Amino acid sequence: MPSVFIKTYGCQMNERDSEAVAAQLVAKGYSLARSESVADVVLLNTCSVRDLAEQKAINKMKNLIGTARGEKREQIVGFIGCMAQSRGKELIDRLPDVDLVLGTQKFHRAAEYLDDLLSGRTKKIVDVEAEAKSESTIREHLLNGSAKKSVSAFVSIMQGCNQYCTFCIVPYTRGEERSRTIPDIVAECRELVAGGVKEITLLGQIVTSYGKRDIPLLDGKSAFVQLLEAVHEIDGLERIRFTSPHPKGYGDDLVEAYARLPKLAESAHIPLQSGSDRLLKLMHRGYTRERFLGIIHKLREARPDIGITTDIIVGFPGETEEDFEQTLSLCREVEFDNAFIFKYSSRRDTPAAEMPDQVPQEIREERNHRLLETVNEIGKRKYDAFIGRQVQILVEGPSKKNAARYTGRTRCNRIVLFDGSARHQGQLMDVKVTRTGSFTLYGDPAIVNL
Repeated sequence: MPSVFIKTYGCQMNERDSEAVAAQLVAKGYSLARSESVADVVLLNTCSVRDLAEQKAINKMKNLIGTARGEKREQIVGFIGCMAQSRGKELIDRLPDVDLVLGTQKFHRAAEYLDDLLSGRTKKIVDVEAEAKSESTIREHLLNGSAKKSVSAFVSIMQGCNQYCTFCIVPYTRGEERSRTIPDIVAECRELVAGGVKEITLLGQIVTSYGKRDIPLLDGKSAFVQLLEAVHEIDGLERIRFTSPHPKGYGDDLVEAYARLPKLAESAHIPLQSGSDRLLKLMHRGYTRERFLGIIHKLREARPDIGITTDIIVGFPGETEEDFEQTLSLCREVEFDNAFIFKYSSRRDTPAAEMPDQVPQEIREERNHRLLETVNEIGKRKYDAFIGRQVQILVEGPSKKNAARYTGRTRCNRIVLFDGSARHQGQLMDVKVTRTGSFTLYGDPAIVNL
C-alpha cells in the first residue's frame, strides 16, 4: 500500500485533525512515511489565521511539486484544512499540480479520495462543502504520530465558532458551532485511557461554548462543566485540560470546577487579545478589561497555584499608543506565566481588513518587541520562583531535542526536563527543580522519587 506524509501548520485543533487523518489512512492500509521525499502522498494541513501560515504552506507546496518534477517522481499532493476550506478551487487554479483540496468538514473522506486519485479514477478533487454531523465522524487516534502508546491525547468535542471576532477567519473556515454528545466524548476518552492515556485535553475552537444550543443547564452548570464532570469520572484518568476557551465562558460554575474537580489541572489559557476596552469592542470580543481581570481574580482565589497563559494581538487596526499601553499595564497586573503574541495580520473577508487606520508594519514590530520583553521578564521571574521547589510531573517521554533527557509537565503546565529513562514514561513523579531555562524547568535526577 502507498505511504503518506502529513505536515501540519497552526493550532492544536489542526494537530488533532492530522492525527485523525493519519490514523484513518493507516486503518485503510497506508503506511506513514518518515519524510515527504519518500512518500507516495503528501498532505499539507493548513492554517488561515495569519497570512504567514498560508504563505508557508503555499511555498512548501511549490517546493514539493518542483522537487518531484525534478526527480521525475510521481507523487500525490494535497491541501487539507482551513486554507483549503477558505480558498477551495483557487488553490488548484494557482498550483495546477495539486491533486486534492479537502475542507475542514471532509477529513473523514481523505482515504476514499486518495484511493480514487491513486487508482486514476479521478484526476483532481476539491471538496469544501459543509457536511452534517462531521464533528463526530473521526475518532481514530494515532498517538505520538505512531502506533506507540502515549501518555496524553487530544479529544475534539466540537467544531466551528459563532463568535465572529472581526480579525478572525475561523468561523468561515470551520463553520458554525457543532457539538458532539457527552456519551460519545466520554466513550472516546474511556478507550484512550484503556490504551494507557493518562491526560486528556478537550479541544474546541471556543471550547467553553460546548453544547450551548443543545444541552440545557443542570443544577446551574453549563454543558461544558457537565462534560468535565462526566470525563472526571473515568477510572485511570489522571488529568484533564482544555483549550481554547473564551473569557465569556468562564462563569462561576467553571471557576468552581477548578476547586472541586481534582483531575482538572490548575492551568488556564485565556485569550486576552487586548487590554483596551475600545479595541476589545472593535474586535467584537464581548468582554471588558474589568471583566477579564475579574475572571483572573476568581480563578486565583479558587486555585492560587494556577498557571495562566494568554494570546495577545498587537497592531490591530486603529491601535494607538494609549491602547497598547493599556495592554502592557494589564500584562503587568495579571503577570501571565506566558503569552503568545501575534502581530496583527489582515485576513481577507474579515471586517478588520476593511477598517481604517491600519497600523504600519514597523509599529507592529516595535510593539511586538516591547510586549515580548515585558512578558519574558515576568515569565523569568515566575519560573525562577520554582527553583528549590518540588513539583509533580506526568512524564511524557524523551525530549525532542535531547533523547538523554525526559520531559514532563506540571499540573500548572510548566515543562520540566530531567535525566531519565524509558521506565519513567507515563509515571506521575516528584522532581525537585534545580534551575530554569527559557520557559522550561530542570529537575535534579538525584532527587527524583523513584
